[in-house]
Amino acid sequence: MPHLYSFLRKLSVFTLAACAPLFVQAQTPSNEPEDADTISVLPLEDLRVFTKAYEHIRSSYIEEIDDRTLLEYAIRGMLDELDPHSAFLDASSFDDLQVHTSGEFGGLGIEVGIEDGFVKVISPIDDTPAQKAGVEAGDLIIKINGTSVKGITLSDAVEKMRGAPGTDITLTIMRKDVEQPFDLVLTRDKIKVRSVRSDIVEHDFAYLRVAQFQLRTGQDLANEIKKLQKINSDLKGVILDLRNNPGGVLTASVEVADLFLNDGLIVYTEGRMHDANSQYSATPGDAVDGLPMVVLINGGSASASEIVAGALQDQNRALVLGTRSFGKGSVQTVISITEDRAIKITTALYFTPNGRSIQAQGIEPDIEVERVKITAVQPQADITEADLSGHLKNAKGGAEVKASDRGKRKNELHERDSQLYEAVNILRGLHLFQKAQQAKAEKELEKSQAAEQAAAETTETP
Repeated sequence: MPHLYSFLRKLSVFTLAACAPLFVQAQTPSNEPEDADTISVLPLEDLRVFTKAYEHIRSSYIEEIDDRTLLEYAIRGMLDELDPHSAFLDASSFDDLQVHTSGEFGGLGIEVGIEDGFVKVISPIDDTPAQKAGVEAGDLIIKINGTSVKGITLSDAVEKMRGAPGTDITLTIMRKDVEQPFDLVLTRDKIKVRSVRSDIVEHDFAYLRVAQFQLRTGQDLANEIKKLQKINSDLKGVILDLRNNPGGVLTASVEVADLFLNDGLIVYTEGRMHDANSQYSATPGDAVDGLPMVVLINGGSASASEIVAGALQDQNRALVLGTRSFGKGSVQTVISITEDRAIKITTALYFTPNGRSIQAQGIEPDIEVERVKITAVQPQADITEADLSGHLKNAKGGAEVKASDRGKRKNELHERDSQLYEAVNILRGLHLFQKAQQAKAEKELEKSQAAEQAAAETTETP
């Protein structure tokens, strides 16, 4: 293979002699020719700077590096400088991306990015070594096995955290509101992400947890909803938990939002390429028949999670509760450049139905609630009327509740998850309000019908 410097120098000489600019035409994923206005021109002087730098690195660096490697470094450098989400994917990284979207991969179960030269945790994934060890969204990883990660690339950091299942790794963590960095020892494992989990909380409310948006997430969530409806056919409300969900497949987020919408826009994207401009709309049918709904988000909710939360919020389908989301409002496209290598580049920004861009801003919840540990201001009473000797019985024959009974509060929801507890309270309040409004309407209807009947009887009387 001819040296890049020699090749580019020949091009430069030709360009200078012909007094014409150098054209470099980008190839789209479909390899179709682009319009003339998309062709870019490389300035000759900047091209000379690149070739000189390349020559000096190739000839003077302390270790000899082949042209193929240097060219790959150049591509990596271009992509790393674009934004935190654009990257070069070698064969290993490309495979990792594929298995990641299918839900099975090796490692610690951490979604990470780069901030101030350190590795920042976007969110730990449910039921993984990272989540079990106590890694939290927002943590900065400053050392891996005692070695500083300052300045290394994201792909190198991820590579260092990977390893054979069963092997240990020590992460040095810097956390907000914690004065000193601390170490966490994690044991690597085979990560199998369960995208959807469900439960019924407080007897009457459907709890749907989406940990990550994979190819089958929409169908899996629909199946979980049907399962809960079989268990309880009289559900009072729905909680969709997207906390610490780092995102995933765009189409999966559209399918999830569509489950709760009858019509209207879900999300639209805008970019420079024609294919990057798309709109996604809901299809008829609400899987939960319009039940009141709360969506839970926090700082670890990113990308596809924000699409769902933003769509349901803009369409007035759900209340969003929690803390402001991560703010990743961009779409990445993977473009193959060889059989085993690809580039992942940001090609579009997405917007909510009302035209909001979430990029670097996030979704602001309708009701802001931090997750906190709740403790009672006053302890339960040691004695109640029902404990008094000779107390009167309930006039309606109702069951008595003694102090000891009131103290039986095992694993209370508000002690386990304060945000979920608030979501349940909101749904319970909405249900009671709707029930009261319905009862009021029925009484008004009965009054109206009685008045009409009385008027009719008066008219018929001779």
